[in-house]
Amino acid sequence: MNNILLIEDDPEITKLLNLHFDGNRYALTSCSIGKEAIEKFFNEEFHLVILDITLPDLDGMEICKKLREKDKNTPILMLTCHSDESDKVLALELGADDYVTKPFGILELLARVKALLRRSEQNNLNGPALNKEILFKNLIIDSDKRKASVKGKRLDLTPKEFELLLLLASHPGKTFSRQELLERVWGYVFSGYEHTITSHINRLRIKIESNLNHPEYILTSWGTGYRFSE
Repeated sequence: MNNILLIEDDPEITKLLNLHFDGNRYALTSCSIGKEAIEKFFNEEFHLVILDITLPDLDGMEICKKLREKDKNTPILMLTCHSDESDKVLALELGADDYVTKPFGILELLARVKALLRRSEQNNLNGPALNKEILFKNLIIDSDKRKASVKGKRLDLTPKEFELLLLLASHPGKTFSRQELLERVWGYVFSGYEHTITSHINRLRIKIESNLNHPEYILTSWGTGYRFSE
């Protein structure tokens, strides 16, 4: 049974999702107030969050940020009536895993939910099985415990930052285009959002590089993308 937290103030959408989420596979908990939803998330266990950006008390982006401060792995699917590209990029950068614009088709939403749950489950299964450490200079990446450290100090990485770092470090010297990184890390083809990769790479470099002008771990392949040092 997959426990899903729906944070949505539109009663019609809440009713629609309650009708279409099979009770044998999903347990849907709905909240229309952001503060109530955050409290539930902190005190109960959920496998996925469906989060509306526009709520009566808190902005959905703020809620996403608060949820990610507590839990870096539970998938978050954002819902919004806005098609503004900046909203989509901000949602991705705050830690959302996918983004659906209203009005949406229920079959598409269900397919995305299933894909996020499947990917999350696969990550949980693969994590302990890998039992792999990557060591390079002062950087240690533990794919089992999903943590990384530089000079013995643990890095505070978001799930996407960690996945980007792990992917690059697992293929030293290999250049990935921004589109490839989007597809490999987010699992969907976010055409047109390649610049969010640049933002993630910049934040990663701030956290791991001692000299941003001369990075020693994540290198730029000019005109192409990024690679990890050989």
